[in-house]
Amino acid sequence: MATVKLWTDSDANQSPRVKAVFDDIRAVRGSDFINNFSRGLANDPATLERTWNSLKEVMIAPSALDPVTKELIYIAVSVSNGCGYCIHSHTAAARAKGMTEAQYGDLLAVVGMASSTNRIVTALGIPIDPEFEVVS
Repeated sequence: MATVKLWTDSDANQSPRVKAVFDDIRAVRGSDFINNFSRGLANDPATLERTWNSLKEVMIAPSALDPVTKELIYIAVSVSNGCGYCIHSHTAAARAKGMTEAQYGDLLAVVGMASSTNRIVTALGIPIDPEFEVVS
């Protein structure tokens, strides 16, 4: 259950700032759907605007990483952070952008492997190899 009000479209229509962000989300995504994350952030219009602008810059704008790779990274970090909402929303986004079931299976294998080896290295206190250090 949410700890904040999830804004309806009627609520958003009463706040020009929130309505502008919701309208932009719909235009950029080409969908009428506004997710619960955005609806919860609408309680603080400045945070909603800042977060949406950052998401557009990092996840939508063309960059060196293709859209599916960005979503795969987002899923991996979300798994690591234990954010069920983000795991679901970005898995859906990755599938919509063309992620295959084979890619998803590989992602989960890598996430599981990294989680396991990270914990082992941490528990053993393994020092970083000098060969891995960046030398200027």
